[in-house]
This record gives sequence, structure tokens and C-alpha cells, in this order.
Amino acid sequence: MLFRQLFEPVSSAYTYLIACDRTGQAALIDPVLETVERDLDLLQGLGLTLACTIETHIHADHVTGAGRLRALTGSKAGLPAASGAEFFDFAISEGEPIAIGEMLLRPIYTPGHTDDHHCYDLESDGASRVFTGDALMIDGCGRTDFQNGDAAILYRSVHDKIFALGDDTLVYPGHDYNQRRVSSVGQERARNPRLGGGKTVEEFVAIMARLNLPRPKKMDVAVPTNLHCGESSAGAAAH
Repeated sequence: MLFRQLFEPVSSAYTYLIACDRTGQAALIDPVLETVERDLDLLQGLGLTLACTIETHIHADHVTGAGRLRALTGSKAGLPAASGAEFFDFAISEGEPIAIGEMLLRPIYTPGHTDDHHCYDLESDGASRVFTGDALMIDGCGRTDFQNGDAAILYRSVHDKIFALGDDTLVYPGHDYNQRRVSSVGQERARNPRLGGGKTVEEFVAIMARLNLPRPKKMDVAVPTNLHCGESSAGAAAH
């Protein structure tokens, strides 16, 4: 397997490149519009073919690069079936693995940050990785105060599904604001100040209720555009 973790500094968003080294087929998890050229250069440099893009959820802080990448490469765009999005090529649901060459990416439905959120579990080369989007971050988690978010539901998603994975499973988050790159399920279960260390659902709900975070600056543009697979209304209509 080929693997790269890529960073977009304005939204502090991670994009993940995973590729089957036997077939040269690649996928990008959570591509960002502003870094499409970077991602294309990397794919070309590694001699890979972009088979698909995969979203963890409908993002509120950036516009996905899925539509632009599809137009430039012919890749397929995958979005969670629960998102209600349009103009995607395949729907993502738990229990329906996504083939990337000879690899299988396993979607895990983890609502709570948003009502469509999915994480992705990948076992390859003797290592287990879970791409957690905004459901679980390093020492934190995504907010739960818009897009049908719900703190109690997020608690159950993390505890029943992510924390149920093996301790050594590597956790790759959708964002980090402190230049951290990777954690593990065991570390987050033990130390995450919001969700780990034996925190109860009541304690977590109270923590999330006190955050009082500002509205994402790009939300009014990003959400409707991402519901059209990252394309403008004109581009989406032409698809």
C-alpha cells in the first residue's frame, strides 16, 4: 500500500491518499478544492490513477475537491448515502466496503458531528488505520451544534464503534490545529479529554454544550456546494 497524509493550512484539514501498489489505483479521502493541483502532482509523481474520492461527511469549513478532480481525471466521487447530496457517483454506507485496487476500505457509520458522518477502517501491510474525519480528533472531537449534530449520539458512535477497534489501530483525524498527525485508539480511549478516560455521556454532553464556538466562516458556501459534490450550481446541472 502507498499512503500519504496531506495538509491544507487554512482549514487545518487533512486529506489522505491511499493506493494499491499492485494495481496503481488510488483514492483520496476528504480532498480540498484549494489543493487539487498539489494532489494531482502527487498522483502523477507516484504513477497512480485516481479511482475515486471519498468524503467522511458534508464539510462546513471547506469545499471538497471531488468535483474538480472528477472533471480533470474521470475519478468517481463517493459521498455518504445519508448526506442527501446530489451529483455523486456512488453512495457510501456501513457494511458496503469500497474497493481500491486489491484493498478494501470499510465504512463505519459514526453520526453525531453531522448526521451523515462515516469513518473508514483500513487493514493493510499488517497495520490497522482508521480515518476518523471530525468524529474523533487527537485529544478532541468535532463540534455537535449544527448539521443535525448530537453530542449523545457522537459519544455512542465513538465508544461503540471507534473505541471498539484494537488499541494499536492508528487514528488519522480530519483536522488538527496543533501540528499533530496521528494517534491511536488506545491513546484516545485512555486520554482524550472529551471522550476518553472513563468520561460518561452526561459529562461529554455538558462539555460540548459549553464550547460556544463561532460559526464556520465558509459554512454558507461550503455546505450547499458540498451537497452538489463540490461543484457550483451550473457545474452540477451539467453533470
